Amino acid sequence: MRQIVFFFLIPTSFFFAQPKNITRLDNWQDTSLISNSSQVRYSGLCTFVESGEEYAVIGTTEGASFLKLSENDNILFIDAVEGRYPSAQAITREYRRYKNYVYAIGDEGDASLQIIDISYLPDSVVLVNDIQDERVGKAHTIHIDSTNALLYLCSVTPIINGQAQGLIPLRVFSLENPLEPLLLWEGFEDLAEVHDMELRDQIAILNCGFEGIRVYDFSNPIAPIYLSNLEFYQNQGYNHQGSLSPDKSIYVFADETPGTRIKKCAVSPNYDLQIQHNFGVPDVPYLKTPHNIYITNNLAYVAYYNDGLKIYDLRANPPEEIAAYDTHIDLPGNTFSMWGAWGIDADLPSNRVVVSDRISGLFLFDFDQDLFETAAPSDVLQVYPNPIESGAKVVVRLPEGSAPSLSVRVLSATGAIVHQINIDAQTYVAFELPLAAGCYTVEATYSSFNEGKDYRKKIVII
Repeated sequence: MRQIVFFFLIPTSFFFAQPKNITRLDNWQDTSLISNSSQVRYSGLCTFVESGEEYAVIGTTEGASFLKLSENDNILFIDAVEGRYPSAQAITREYRRYKNYVYAIGDEGDASLQIIDISYLPDSVVLVNDIQDERVGKAHTIHIDSTNALLYLCSVTPIINGQAQGLIPLRVFSLENPLEPLLLWEGFEDLAEVHDMELRDQIAILNCGFEGIRVYDFSNPIAPIYLSNLEFYQNQGYNHQGSLSPDKSIYVFADETPGTRIKKCAVSPNYDLQIQHNFGVPDVPYLKTPHNIYITNNLAYVAYYNDGLKIYDLRANPPEEIAAYDTHIDLPGNTFSMWGAWGIDADLPSNRVVVSDRISGLFLFDFDQDLFETAAPSDVLQVYPNPIESGAKVVVRLPEGSAPSLSVRVLSATGAIVHQINIDAQTYVAFELPLAAGCYTVEATYSSFNEGKDYRKKIVII
């Protein structure tokens, strides 16, 4: 984990949160792209690995920008593919990778399904098909079942000879021929829309806007089987998107409605969803809006629009914020809660986190996922492992809710200071202790604007 100190001199009329337990590695943006009056230029993102290298593709008002996430933590522009509808109004684009292709969709204007060959990376990418016909025109979100070669498009509006047809909530295509998707099934007649979905092992959790959630088994993609629904629930808004944990025990979703909270659900073996906790950022100085979510078994990564990247520990009840980085500075008097962070990806082999911001482009972050997966939040000072071998790395972690400004001293049995470190923007620190065997005291101090507090804990070196 890199250590960095942030200094801010901010007018009181601006709102920008201090980073916590996250390091910004790089930020890419292209201000030459066309934008609307609000300077919105970017939307969805997708990451993938090709020939051992990590890449991201981000939607822009003009199309798709392909970027390399280098080993030395820089974001490098590689190539761009213009969308069929380049416009300041093209503010919703999404992507998914299948084999040597990235599939791109948009949800405004004269959009299409574009298929982009990525086999020429790291040099370039090539548009190999652009489909706008009875199969697809506009679509809101896209998902791919790579194991079964299936493409799912949510809220599809076919465009035939330049004329938009009626909206179809969900369509499923075969990718047996990756360049020519073959329509297999469409539905549902009793739903106004399917805004997004989580697809895992042919089980689809559908986010249906104001009609809540439905769950279907797509083991037979031409005859899906209904499993369950969550049609009404407290703190309900426009049901937008959610994420299922790898062990399928937790589902976390958000309503894209200002002032609504994120919901953590328990998932039964037959995919009934039961909301256990609501959580999220405080609704000050105006109502806030969560957007897209990705979860592990223990952690939830949230693109929280104006509040940026938020990471929560799902083991706490309710889930507790353990890390944050605000990608968007609110202008004075702002009350609109849907600028800022849009897309989130935390599934790269490097464990780096990627966020797309509607105004500020692509962000690359370093977050020590392994450290936070190891231990759940606590209301006491944590020092682990304990006992520890001489020269091994020890972690000192403050109670959650502490201000992210940390001072640590290690004292010998006689009270001598044998190690000392100060750090800002983190509630933990990891360091090696090459000391002789014995009993030591770890002293941790955090300070905030109004108070300071000391914690002490014994540690044994063997």
